[in-house]
Amino acid sequence: MPNPTTVPCQYRTGRTLGSGTYAIVKEAIHIKTGKYYACKVINKKLMEGREHMVRNEIAVLKRISSGNRNVVTLHDYFETAHNLYLCFDLCTGGELFDRICAKGNYYEADAAHLVRIIFTAVSYIHSAGIVHRDLKPENLLFRTPAEDADIMIADFGLSRVMEGGIGGEKLNMLTEVCGTPGYMAPEIFKKTGHGKPVDVWAMGVITYFLLAGYTPFDRESQQAEMEAIIAGDYKFEPHEYWANVSETAREFVRWCLTIDPNKRPTAEDCLTHKWLASAEPHFVPDPESPTGGPTDLLPHVKKAFNAKGLWRKAAFSIRALNRMTVLAGTGYAFSNGHAEAQKLRDNVATYKEESEKEKMEDASITHQHESDSGPSSPASPNPSTHTSAKNSSAAGKKQQEQRRQKEELKKEDDISVDNQSNQGLENDMARTKLEDDDEKKRET
Repeated sequence: MPNPTTVPCQYRTGRTLGSGTYAIVKEAIHIKTGKYYACKVINKKLMEGREHMVRNEIAVLKRISSGNRNVVTLHDYFETAHNLYLCFDLCTGGELFDRICAKGNYYEADAAHLVRIIFTAVSYIHSAGIVHRDLKPENLLFRTPAEDADIMIADFGLSRVMEGGIGGEKLNMLTEVCGTPGYMAPEIFKKTGHGKPVDVWAMGVITYFLLAGYTPFDRESQQAEMEAIIAGDYKFEPHEYWANVSETAREFVRWCLTIDPNKRPTAEDCLTHKWLASAEPHFVPDPESPTGGPTDLLPHVKKAFNAKGLWRKAAFSIRALNRMTVLAGTGYAFSNGHAEAQKLRDNVATYKEESEKEKMEDASITHQHESDSGPSSPASPNPSTHTSAKNSSAAGKKQQEQRRQKEELKKEDDISVDNQSNQGLENDMARTKLEDDDEKKRET
């Protein structure tokens, strides 16, 4: 099989912006235009047998890119001999809550404005047949530092295409446990099948957070948090934090946090709620205001946020590590000393370091999108691109093993609601605890 044609890379490498579960994010500067992008860089060694993960993210982004100004756009994707690259909008305006805390004042109408914009984008995503599955403040970024900058929904690494339209979605429910625990809906933990309603639940949590500075299900342990989420156990307390929030806003939060996903409103429904749809803003008047204006929420919001730092504490996710461990042949046997999981994490760290060393301007690239067959089926990285003829037999065996591994993956991920895994809630929380411990180690 002839090697794909390679061309000089049209980008040069900028600074490293951050590090995710299995990728690093760097600035990429387009050589001809000088325009800056955020580029997710993934080591190809790490993706061997897991190409579907990147293929899925590309498929999702190709459906929705450039269709809504508040959804991050995938501008380009390509591979070098060593890495895969996905180029996105570079959002330089900071994260949602950092912007709020930097303001001089913050009113309920400001929160409603933000929620309305984000829900409009969520409605667009859902109309394209996509469920995001990891909506949280950290994934809501501002395009620029300007006061009127667009807020953007980012990070579609856990998103999925929900085929079959509204009427057929129940036959394509997802059963994978994933997301950020404090924002995950009850049905995710219960593994009864989930879909677009999980994004509405997450938006309910985000709305609560925007009004108070902390999340509704915060508990002393992840187990207690999960139990609270499943039971829908939350209150609008302490009173001093919620006395300045209107009953209309609380009603909206309750609606989004409907335990039964079949009774939970859709994103489109939420946009019709009077808290978002009314021409007149809802608020509690400030008793010290001579004109009866709204009460400033910022003092209490900042106090709660700074005291607990909840969203930073909860910034870990049950992410690709679970799926990678399955593909590595270890299943979810984290209780057996976690040796294989630790080995995988060590490999991830090594491969990410290798990825960071490559300079794009010195590399030749293959543009994968040139051979795409359609918007929902982008070409996957070609495992045979750099395989010599003398290794063809080994490559064939490898591909056969990859197919077997993918079939194994399907038993644990994104299958119909009828595929009930034998992994109970205790094991689900064990996986959460593993990620929690790993996050704490990185912080120290």
